[in-house]
Amino acid sequence: MSAAVQARVTAALGLPAGPLSPLGGGCVGDVFRTDLAGGRTVVVKAGDPGSALDVEGYMLAALGQRSRLPVPGVLHAEDTLLVMDWIPNRGGLTTESQIHAADLLADLHAVTAPLFGLERDTLIGGLHQPNPPTPRWLDFFRDQRLLDMGRRALEAGRLPAPFMGRLEALAGRLDRYITEPARPSLIHGDMWTGNVLCDGPRIAGFIDPAIYFADPEIELAFSTMFGTFGRAFFQRYNEHRPIAPDFFEVRRDLYNLYPLLVHVRLFGGSYVGSVDATLNRFGV
Repeated sequence: MSAAVQARVTAALGLPAGPLSPLGGGCVGDVFRTDLAGGRTVVVKAGDPGSALDVEGYMLAALGQRSRLPVPGVLHAEDTLLVMDWIPNRGGLTTESQIHAADLLADLHAVTAPLFGLERDTLIGGLHQPNPPTPRWLDFFRDQRLLDMGRRALEAGRLPAPFMGRLEALAGRLDRYITEPARPSLIHGDMWTGNVLCDGPRIAGFIDPAIYFADPEIELAFSTMFGTFGRAFFQRYNEHRPIAPDFFEVRRDLYNLYPLLVHVRLFGGSYVGSVDATLNRFGV
């Protein structure tokens, strides 16, 4: 297979690609590293028809054009093939790199737009992510995040039917917990450790985005779900963009319902229990 992908890369770029070395990761398709003629090192993702790797390429390019967030440059993007620059990286997150991440994400969240959503739909974990431009965040989060992903998890047989009624009940009372943010902020959208590339005390880059304009608190919440960022990150971020009261006590768990539902749709299992615990916490 790798020889066929190598030939496709050569044809797409008009440059001979060397042998492909498999890389870990990649929720959609296979991931490789290769050197092009002239010495440029690239990462190649190859998938089956319908992989929508062109959407991933679009999101990386959009981040590169609209923000200063370090992301790989995109050389080629189509449904089944994505070629992007290799970002050298080493080691995991440290106190110093978390501080750098806070600087970078606060800067990203300063990029704003008139409406929530985006000019086109995107993806998260290979799943369709609807982004109709919407004036109110509460409406967008309710309809395009919680209820949309809940229904798809239900239709896939991963979310028990009674949970959908509970989710709808919570969706009907979101205004008890969330106030409208001052403006929509651009977010990476899939902020967990596997998508953060480090280089010692610095962040080398971010990969695999799921972008849209949102309340930036949903990004902060997601970054805690798998313990990606901790105290050093949040202290520094708060210096740039003060974190509103009750975020950690209330809204973090509420916003993390969306990535939990994504994981229920993808994997089911223990994530259903996590959704149950959150719904119980909010009295539904």
